Order: sequence, then structure tokens, then C-alpha cells
Amino acid sequence: MNELEYDSTIVVGAERMNLYLDNLQEKRLAIVANQTSLVNGVHLVDTLISSGVNVVKVFAPEHGFRGNAAAGETVESGKDSRTGLPVISLYGSSKKPTAQMLSDIDILVFDIQDVGARFYTYISTMHYVMEAAAENDKKVLILDRPNPNGFYVDGPVLEKEFQSFVGMHPIPVVHGLTVGELAQMINSEGWLFDGVKCDLNIIKCENYEHLDLYRLPVKPSPNLPTMESIYLYPSLCFFEPTQVSIGRGTDLPFQVIGYPGNDLGTTTFTPTSIPGVVENPKYENEICSGSKLQDFGSFYFFTSRELYLAWLVGYYNHYPNKEEFFSSESFFDKLAGTNSLRQQITEEKSVEDIRSSWQPELDKFKLVRKKYLLYPDFE
Repeated sequence: MNELEYDSTIVVGAERMNLYLDNLQEKRLAIVANQTSLVNGVHLVDTLISSGVNVVKVFAPEHGFRGNAAAGETVESGKDSRTGLPVISLYGSSKKPTAQMLSDIDILVFDIQDVGARFYTYISTMHYVMEAAAENDKKVLILDRPNPNGFYVDGPVLEKEFQSFVGMHPIPVVHGLTVGELAQMINSEGWLFDGVKCDLNIIKCENYEHLDLYRLPVKPSPNLPTMESIYLYPSLCFFEPTQVSIGRGTDLPFQVIGYPGNDLGTTTFTPTSIPGVVENPKYENEICSGSKLQDFGSFYFFTSRELYLAWLVGYYNHYPNKEEFFSSESFFDKLAGTNSLRQQITEEKSVEDIRSSWQPELDKFKLVRKKYLLYPDFE
């Protein structure tokens, strides 16, 4: 197996300060950011403040401003201890900035590293930020970053009745877009409430193409600690509302699969609570057996450029009590963006049949996607 080669020449939008810093002077800013929002190793908020920019407040997505909240954990509003800035949660009682929250700012700056899966909630936060800005006549500046899974497009396209915070747009599970490209699509396709349009500006990455591999300098969330977990995430997230553990509560989250008593695979692992990462994980303190996948994850997805469904189909077919396999059918359908995938699995359809059912909608999406690309594509 050959090592993947990562492009070290890519310059993220936030680091191209000559393209946007002058436009921020004498403006009041709100920054939508987290621990990934770095400019040459220094947080964007600290960088802008040291450059004399008037940063008024910070909006925090899932996992918090400094990235120390577990998945799904309510993020509390408060004050940033390093800067003294007020931090307003967009992952608690309110997921969308209110008019009052925006009354004392001119520009919203969004700079968060995404991983390219529809159910990763940073893009849902971006949607609500754009929508609130459009409704309150505020500008939005997006500092773009590469999509580490931006080299393919795959999965079922979300159907409107399954829209939720883990899937807000009629796009496939793996959409192959940067946040800047997706923001353009959201804006121009009329997906904001009542079709409002956001005053949007995007600072592109330099030297990035969709076939480039980009190594994230900071883990984007507590349970995606490695590039292997990031590649595996779009395929393994489907296991969340099932009886199968994907390693939350271990040192290999999104890199192992299994459950107690399983006879598939030769790996064992025992989930435990890890403060700030996961509380009360599935099968806490129970020995699970299954498979270690990180070596697979380091090469399969870039060479095949498709989701790996054989695990999901295989584990369902092997599970002793199939009626209990899905611990939450409704949440599985929200992740899939459709109830068809679950029905196909329970009907024991083949991977090939399932994949072929996606193609008509995927083909339509790919045509729309091309209109919004900011970088050379993989095809």
C-alpha cells in the first residue's frame, strides 16, 4: 500500500489576508469560528484583533468555539477567556442568529474547516448564518478551506421531508464541495428561507484542486482525530443509530466497528466515557469485537471515490436480531436523507442495487454542482 501524498502548497482563504483585511477595517465583525480557524497557526480571532480589526463577538457551532464540547452536547454561551469576547452559541437553544444578536455588527465572517459530509453540522450553521444575514442586511465573508473529502460525490440525495439540522439541503451525503462552493449553491438555488439572498463574498484557497489531498492541521471535532477517521466518517456515520459501535469512547473513533458478541473481525475494543469527547458511549465498559478500519480508510476512498456500503449491509445481514438492528429508524433516515436506504437494507438488497438507485438524482446534482465550482474538478 502506497502512502497518500498530501499537497503542502495549499493556502487556505484565511491566510490570504491581503485579499480581505482592508475591507474589514472600520467595520464591526462577528466571527463564526472554532478551533480549526487558524491563520498560520494563530487563531483567526486573535489574528484579526492584533491587526486592529473590531471583532465584536464570536458565534460558536457544535463542539464550541475552542472545540471542547462532545458531539451533540449543548454549547453554552459565555465569554472567551483569552480575548474577553462574548461567545454566543449556535448549538443550543438557538441555532440561528437573531436580529438582536446582529444589531451591533456589519459583517459576519465564517471560517470553519468542514469535512465534506452532509450530516456534519458546520454547514447547517453556515446556512442559518447566511439566512440571518440576508434577513438583517448584513454581509457574509466566507474564508474558504479545502474539502478533505472533496475528491468524490456519492450517496443518496436528501429528500425534503427528511430535512433536519443533520441534513438541510437536497445534496448527496458526500457533496464534493468546499464551504464556499456550497454557500454559493445555497444562495443561488434559493434554499434560504423564502428564497432570500445573502450578500456573500468568498476568499478562495490558493493552489487547491478537488483531486488534491489536504491534511487538516487541527482535528475538526473531538471524534475525528485522524485523516483516516475523516475519510471513514461519511460511510461509518450510518452506524450511529444502529446496534453497532463505531468506536466512540475509544482511541479509534470512526476507525473501528463492532458490538459485544460479534464474530465478524478479530479486533476488540471497550468504549468508555471521555470528558469533552463522549459521555456514556454505546456499550460503555463492554468488550466489543469487530474490525479495525484505519488502514483501509487511508487508501480506499481516494482510489474508489465512493462510499463503502458493504459494512452497513454486511453487519445488518449478520446481526442476530434484525428487528433491533436500527436503534432509531427516524434518525437513520435523517442521516440518509431518505427512508429508501433503510428499506433497501431490510429487504437485503445488494450493494450494487442500492448504489444504482442513487444514480438518477446524483447525476442531476452533479450538473448543478458544476455551476458553483471555484476550483478545478476531479472529473
